[in-house]
Amino acid sequence: AHRRRCACYIKPERTTTRLQPAQAVRQRKGALLKSLVQKRLRKQTRHGGWSERDALETFDTFLSFGGRDEPGLWTDPVHLHVRAQGYGHMRRHTQFSRNNNSVQANSLKDLLQTKIDDLEKQVLSRVNGLEEGKPGLRNESEQRGRVESTLTSLHQRITDLEKGQKENRPLDKFQLTFPLRTNYMYAKVKKSLPEMYAFTVCMWLKSNASPGVGTPFSYAVPGQANELVLIEWGNNPMEMLINDKVAKLPFLINDGKWHHICITWTTRDGVWEAYQDGVMRGNGDSLAPYHPIKPQGVLILGQEQDTLGGGFDATQAFVGDMANFNIWDRKLSVGEIYNLATCSSKAQVGNVFSWLETSIEIYGGASKWTFEACRQLN
Repeated sequence: AHRRRCACYIKPERTTTRLQPAQAVRQRKGALLKSLVQKRLRKQTRHGGWSERDALETFDTFLSFGGRDEPGLWTDPVHLHVRAQGYGHMRRHTQFSRNNNSVQANSLKDLLQTKIDDLEKQVLSRVNGLEEGKPGLRNESEQRGRVESTLTSLHQRITDLEKGQKENRPLDKFQLTFPLRTNYMYAKVKKSLPEMYAFTVCMWLKSNASPGVGTPFSYAVPGQANELVLIEWGNNPMEMLINDKVAKLPFLINDGKWHHICITWTTRDGVWEAYQDGVMRGNGDSLAPYHPIKPQGVLILGQEQDTLGGGFDATQAFVGDMANFNIWDRKLSVGEIYNLATCSSKAQVGNVFSWLETSIEIYGGASKWTFEACRQLN
């Protein structure tokens, strides 16, 4: 009967929703908050006024349920709604008390009313902000779901096409495609490199990425992530790194066309040469002289390694197509390199690593397509 007469009674809502622990705690705190305020308001209704002590205790009760002590509650819509209801009750009963108890100190009422108004505005502002953000979050989630679904479907179609191509092509007639600059798309060579006192590395590349085509390949060994790296990063020219020593290579390949490149190196005096499309474009020396390429490392295509076999950085990833990646443990002659660039029948395959589908594993969405050098150029 008492509850029916009390204008401030709020009938608790029943719910069968299973709450998370944090949400359950907040709801219990909200229920307790309402109960405390209702009791205090009923008391003041019966006695006909607010004392200074009761007013300040009621105000402190609200402050103790969130805000300074528990900032997270300010972002909980249920708790904010409870606080807003409570502030409304306090507003009405403050006005009721003002009209029926003229002996109340007006300055205390005005102060309490001002604070209630300010806090109510803060709560309503938070609630409105959360409500306005819901459509944006929902649209963003839906858009992300559509993109992921499209990518999954596209990847499945690519896989089906690859299966059909694999049945008819030789093991060395393929290219790798890295369509996006990511930190998870790459290919890994199944075996490591031996110790080398000289090498030649050659490949076909096609890219129009800007700025920089990224990292066509990187070879890391325990204790040295930059044992052997080819990279074009940002607006810098392409570089060859050996044991963290750098040589700038005069390649211009980011025009969206196929280019054949070769780099030779010998440990004696660190002499190197760079060839593009069968023609020497630059040479130098003192590139990690008398430092042999160490064995037992990890060879990655398409990513630069900051740690052994990992630590990829999307900004350094290769974007484009790659084919006929081969490594020799000697310096090839000018004629041998020209034969490779012109697809001569005399061209040799690498004796350290030769380009075969069975020699690499691909990850993260990189794909394989049929490729025949010099027939599909540009």
